[in-house]
Amino acid sequence: MRYRYAPLLLATLALGACGQPTQDTTTETAATPAEARAFFDRFNEQQYQVDLDQGRAEWVMQTYITSDTEYLSAKASERALNFTNQVLEEARRFQGLALDKDVARGLHILTSSQALPAPRAEDKVARLAAIASKLSSMYGQGKYCNAGGECKGLEELMEIMAKSHDYDELLDAWTGWRTISPPMRADYQEFAELMNEGARELGYKDTGDLWKAGYDMSSDEFEAEANRLWNQVKPLYEQLQCFVRDKLGEVYGEDRVPAGKPIPAHLLGNMWAQEWGNIYPLVEPYPSNSGQKVDISASLQEQGYDATRMFKSAESFYTSMGLKSLPASFWEKSMMVKPRDREVVCHPSAWDMDPKVNDVRIKMCTDPTEEDLVTIYHELGHIYYYLYYSELPPIFRRGANDGFHEAIGDALTLSMTPGYYQKVGLLGEYTEDEHALINYQMKEALDKIAFLPFGKLIDQWRWDVFAGKISPEQYNQSWWDLRTEFQGVAAPVARSEADFDPGAKYHIPANTPYTRYFLARILQFQFHKAMCDAAGFKGPLHQCSIYGSKQAGEKLSSMLALGQSKPWPEALEALTGTREMDATAIIEYFKPLMNWLEAENQGKTCGW
Repeated sequence: MRYRYAPLLLATLALGACGQPTQDTTTETAATPAEARAFFDRFNEQQYQVDLDQGRAEWVMQTYITSDTEYLSAKASERALNFTNQVLEEARRFQGLALDKDVARGLHILTSSQALPAPRAEDKVARLAAIASKLSSMYGQGKYCNAGGECKGLEELMEIMAKSHDYDELLDAWTGWRTISPPMRADYQEFAELMNEGARELGYKDTGDLWKAGYDMSSDEFEAEANRLWNQVKPLYEQLQCFVRDKLGEVYGEDRVPAGKPIPAHLLGNMWAQEWGNIYPLVEPYPSNSGQKVDISASLQEQGYDATRMFKSAESFYTSMGLKSLPASFWEKSMMVKPRDREVVCHPSAWDMDPKVNDVRIKMCTDPTEEDLVTIYHELGHIYYYLYYSELPPIFRRGANDGFHEAIGDALTLSMTPGYYQKVGLLGEYTEDEHALINYQMKEALDKIAFLPFGKLIDQWRWDVFAGKISPEQYNQSWWDLRTEFQGVAAPVARSEADFDPGAKYHIPANTPYTRYFLARILQFQFHKAMCDAAGFKGPLHQCSIYGSKQAGEKLSSMLALGQSKPWPEALEALTGTREMDATAIIEYFKPLMNWLEAENQGKTCGW
């Protein structure tokens, strides 16, 4: 499983400051542009402190899970939500005024970026914050205990999913992890209702409508844009699914993996079937090509790489492009390995703790594997975004849209080519013949292409929940309907509404919007192509590495420094020269594999 997630500071929910109203708005008077400017400046001053307080409380809770830290985190979230509500109430006074561009943009961001919209009533704010903290903690402490009393946490279960090829052992791990989520179901229903109440008070139809407003489009326009991007890449995914299903049928038997049917979800090497890289040995196109294997995990372990050395390797990639070095505090305050003495949330995340002193951190339980090395390179993409937009007013310290934040690090990982690994001493003799190329692209596609439908359906489920299209009585059935529709994946055993399988995926109980990851998988290739062009690379896109290119680094840093101060099409244009998201770079990158898959799948029963 490759984690590639941005920080989950519940402070995405709170854009305010110190838990106190900015001014008394009891007596309503006609607002003026000058008052809006004063409000904007005051808000930015105060926001810094609430983000700091909230972030530290959440950091401690996630790196030292106890009932006390859970309580402190919930209280910090509650204070932040109350402040945000007060700020939003005042911001309404300035609607319809002719404002300076930065003030108008800041107020738009303020009202459309609440991942956790809270109702105005203080008792409901307290309840919302408590449920948010409870759900996150339930996930972080989740364990599966079998009939013999042996208990395993997610990390152990994920290792089984990644390494085992025993059908029954995989099924036990898969179903076992999903025993943690049924207790979340009633809380999640109340949670969604409270968020919808807060979103409606902000003027949106529901929470999904609010989330989509953050993309500077109407709700319908954004859904259409997401569908357009998915349709660009869908043919490649369908070819991949067909090939993988056929290979798994050979391994487990066609009675368990029949042609023309969805793939059982527990056979894809990942607890959620979202990325399939761990089953590469089962589906490798040319397994006899032993001299051309790329085994970076083995190299890391043979050369004694520890977490610090892996992080230093990632930093050196960024600095090779002319980007700044990481601050000393990063090395002092990050959690790079799993502590032995306490419960933590191992889910990798990057944290923008204190922009005034460049206090940026990563939380991760690192092992010396290629998967974790790639995750580190990805997470540093968030860190460098934080560092480059740190001079902006707090309201603009975020990605141009949330897909950008995820795409930066992912774009850099595309440069981790065999040629790059050779340069840094992690790969010996390697010649890219046709067989080696198809093997390498298959390995990449099992993660990057396999993820695309999963990345789209997570928020599709939540949008439909928020909109009332999915009732609480249909939570689980609708979840699997979408999994089948988009992924061609099905539950391996019967599921019912006594289950709550969405809650077994981190981002549902943690309330992290997920479309960002789908967009990031599109944007990373678009960014990669643009930086390769800036570097003057000539050749097939899949061979390009921007390691050492100051020209690519200059293009990248100019976009990073914009943060969200401009609408995302302007930031996109600064790096790529175009204002429209586009998936054609993915098709170009994987063209050799697509041609090969189409030939391999001739005569097979594809589709589901």
